[in-house]
Amino acid sequence: MTETSETRYRVGGMDCAACATKIDTAVRRVAGVADVSVSVVSGTMTVRHDGSSDLKVIEKRVTGLGYSVSPFTGSAAPAHERGSHDHHDHDHGDHAGHDHDHAGHDHDHADHGETEIEGLHGHDHGPMTGPWWQSRKGRLTILSGATLVAAYAIGHLVPSIASYAFIIAMLVGLVPIARRAVMAALSGTPFSIEMLMTIAAVGAVIINAGEEAATVVFLFLVGELLEGVAAGKARESIQSLTALVPKNALLEDNGQTREVPAESLAVGAIIMVRPGDRISADGIIVSGESAIDEAPVTGESTPVRKGVDAVVFAGTVNGDAVLRVRVTAAAADNTIARIVKLVEEAQESKAPTERFIDRFSRYYTPGVVVGAALVATVSPLLLGGVWSEWVYKGLAILLIGCPCALVISTPAAIAASLSAGARRGLLMKGGAVLETLGKVTMVAFDKTGTLTEGKPQVTDIVSFGLSEAQVLSRAAVLEQGSSHPLALAILNRARADGVPVPPAFELEALPGKGVNGKAGGETLDLLSPSAARERGALDGEKDAGIAVLNDEGKSVSVLLVNGVAAGLIAMRDEPRADAEAGLSALKSAGVKAMMLTGDNRRAAAAVAGMLGIDWRGEMMPEDKQRVVGELKRQGFVVAKVGDGINDAPALAAADIGIAMGGGTDVALETADAAVLHGRVGDVARMIELSKRTMHNIVQNITIALGLKAVFLVTTIAGITGLWPAILADTGATVLVTINALRLLRIRG
Repeated sequence: MTETSETRYRVGGMDCAACATKIDTAVRRVAGVADVSVSVVSGTMTVRHDGSSDLKVIEKRVTGLGYSVSPFTGSAAPAHERGSHDHHDHDHGDHAGHDHDHAGHDHDHADHGETEIEGLHGHDHGPMTGPWWQSRKGRLTILSGATLVAAYAIGHLVPSIASYAFIIAMLVGLVPIARRAVMAALSGTPFSIEMLMTIAAVGAVIINAGEEAATVVFLFLVGELLEGVAAGKARESIQSLTALVPKNALLEDNGQTREVPAESLAVGAIIMVRPGDRISADGIIVSGESAIDEAPVTGESTPVRKGVDAVVFAGTVNGDAVLRVRVTAAAADNTIARIVKLVEEAQESKAPTERFIDRFSRYYTPGVVVGAALVATVSPLLLGGVWSEWVYKGLAILLIGCPCALVISTPAAIAASLSAGARRGLLMKGGAVLETLGKVTMVAFDKTGTLTEGKPQVTDIVSFGLSEAQVLSRAAVLEQGSSHPLALAILNRARADGVPVPPAFELEALPGKGVNGKAGGETLDLLSPSAARERGALDGEKDAGIAVLNDEGKSVSVLLVNGVAAGLIAMRDEPRADAEAGLSALKSAGVKAMMLTGDNRRAAAAVAGMLGIDWRGEMMPEDKQRVVGELKRQGFVVAKVGDGINDAPALAAADIGIAMGGGTDVALETADAAVLHGRVGDVARMIELSKRTMHNIVQNITIALGLKAVFLVTTIAGITGLWPAILADTGATVLVTINALRLLRIRG
């Protein structure tokens, strides 16, 4: 195989999948090009070629279509873009053929994409920075409008030259459009909207409707501009997340702090975060305790108190105390960069509805052209109709038929939803995931760390002769210094209750049994019930008490003071505060829930009983995978929710795998979706967002096809003419985009 090299470009002015297809089709035709991958979201193109390709020809192809293009210098791409790229590349390989097919159709949309060079296109998303009137298409629209007004004025003053004035006004706007139409046709996209526009405008001049031709071209430019402004909002919403991360950080260096750029922070560096500052990197608190406002990243309204060893995210705000944080992720891999990368990748992957619309519009546009030709010719040829009247109707149908609104109806809604979800910590990898979520009928939850806190808490203190505080204090004496989860539960409870914990002597761990030591002149032991029985410290009554606690799914430790049982401490991993509300939200949405856990049956039954949920206990990862398979065979659409490591097989087997919690890497890789802040209720929110999105898409398709149908009938009946036709098309596209952008406003 010949050696291939890769060249990356930044492409300005792309706006939707169709723009990408138009560029893809054109560049693939250049000699020596092996593969092309275009990412609309990050505005980049990667070309793999055998070295014989003339890169100037590639750039010319792209600029000819009306986009700006410039080669990347060095590693200018932020890491998240690079990531998104690799991902897209694969995709491309598989779809190459399929994308090709779209060439014919997609273009319809792409129509929109172009910009820059000719400035025609409203779709300026990428480069449209600054006010719209400073963009190329903004200036072209203003110029076209001014010449149209001038033509009307001249028409009134010197009626004899009115028709020429209108033709000049039309050409101001049409020349750039026609140039791009020809370029697109030469590069393999004959039925572009520019082509439909050009035929209609030239046709109108021929049948002596110059005034309408000029107006139509101006309205078309206005529509494109509006669309560009509206669609730019969806992209900004996700890009604005990156603006949350501060540019600078206070780095501790040999006891001194100095300000450095946040992107230069290395993993392991210690940064100081003052009260009120935004945290500049993901990390772990080394010293200090403060309330952290995570609303910008997670949407969590109340600040969360965090102390030593707690994880903090870049972009969150430190509340009331100085923190020292050890950096755990480089700028390119922090939570926000990963969210942006996930959303960008997700926007590249097409949903089933979107693929269907793509295929539909591939046949739809040529169909419209044939239909318009028949309307223009059949009546005059066979029924003696007036040529100019029927050709005029045919041209109007050509404009009505433009599929822009239809092609943008789905991707606009999906992009808005993915962005809205990401702002609330609901990450979905693509349109297909978003679409399937709304069909989920069964959610299988992992227990530990998903429905429960994932760390045991002291639930009961039973004392024999001492006070509860004394039992807790003596147990804590033995556990200080231990990092075992049960030990931490006892120490946390002692700290919370303000119980004194005097120092201990001769502490010794008894493997499999417990710990012992001395404090305040007493010999203390904290043992498992079986080890306490061996010592003969338990009688029938105490054993019965332990059995009751065990039946409630609690682990029990027995405290002995000088060899005599002085108390029992029971611990259990308790349900999350929001678990019950989250499960009832699912129930009210008509979705069933089940808990699958590797934990023992008693613990599983206790938690399931508190939450009122079906359960299966003592399951290995492969058992969870098997149960998911059984549920699918029973006809359920299954979502599996887990923390991603031991749940990987089941997450992969489910229709949708949802990773829970602070987004462990494994979880984000294996799952289709992730709930960043681990709230059970977010699963119901994700399903609700999916349903809203699908309703929005149905509304969009109805608006797009409905307006076209109405104007098609009125045009053939002779009630409406060319400009209502272009208003119907542009109006539908703008309405559809604005309707999709409503999804961005979800607050929760």
